[in-house]
Amino acid sequence: MASLDGRVVIVTGAGRGIGREHALFFAQEGAHVIVNDHGGANDGSGGNTTPAEEVAAEVRARGGQAIANTDDVSSWSGAEQMVATAIEVFGDLDVVVNNAGILRDRTLANMTEEEWDSVIAVHLKGHFAPTRHAAAYWRDEHKAGRCKRRNLVHTSSTSGLFSNPGQANYGAAKSGIATMSQIAAKELQRYDVVSNCIAPGARTRLTLATPGLEDIMAAPDAGFDNWDPANVSPLVAYLSTEDCPFTGETFYVKGGVVKRVKSWEMADRIEKSGAWTVEELADTMAPMAQKPPVVADMD
Repeated sequence: MASLDGRVVIVTGAGRGIGREHALFFAQEGAHVIVNDHGGANDGSGGNTTPAEEVAAEVRARGGQAIANTDDVSSWSGAEQMVATAIEVFGDLDVVVNNAGILRDRTLANMTEEEWDSVIAVHLKGHFAPTRHAAAYWRDEHKAGRCKRRNLVHTSSTSGLFSNPGQANYGAAKSGIATMSQIAAKELQRYDVVSNCIAPGARTRLTLATPGLEDIMAAPDAGFDNWDPANVSPLVAYLSTEDCPFTGETFYVKGGVVKRVKSWEMADRIEKSGAWTVEELADTMAPMAQKPPVVADMD
């Protein structure tokens, strides 16, 4: 039976939104949780220890085990310290849930270098750095004969998987995260580490900052709330169990819906013996351009 009892879990960006729900759910299932959150605003500015401390205190008030951590996920040394803290306090590290993120939306022609760099740093490097330091620890543990299943769960987005105008920085980072998860799955399987990715549909500070989504994501007066971020956490928890059979996969999750997302795959093909000319390609490839675009089904 899938269990999280006694597993040591880092959840980044766990002071609010989806990350908070992850931390509470993991603790409810018996995990020991490192509640990481730098405490910045939506755009990453500032810093505040309160969100992480409040969630950790809430976990403990419910009878669970948790500590707050405010290291910056985009900092190499910060990510290293975060992993070291988990091992020092709880004696091991079993799971890393990469969830932290920010938004600085802008169209391509108006985006500044800083807006690009900051989002790439928090999302892409902020997934890589904790993953790298955890992976190095797990490799060393495996080589020392202390072998057991370890888990990585990363957070992508439909913006990254299917593209969304105005989010070149965010979407590029989220697409990169899904690919990094697949690479981690292939590289780390020798150490019994599985790596999977989710693309959540939920009401959070970041999604509500996107124009037009506030009305769509409004909580219903009664009945099941499809956009409640708590709906995402059971899947993340399942992907964090010792007997999780998946690795290298990405799942879309919203409400009670879970869908496996296909990765890039080959489609239409043309072929000839020898190199093409521009004129030949123009004639032969024209039917491909006439096909309607494929629209992802999110429901």
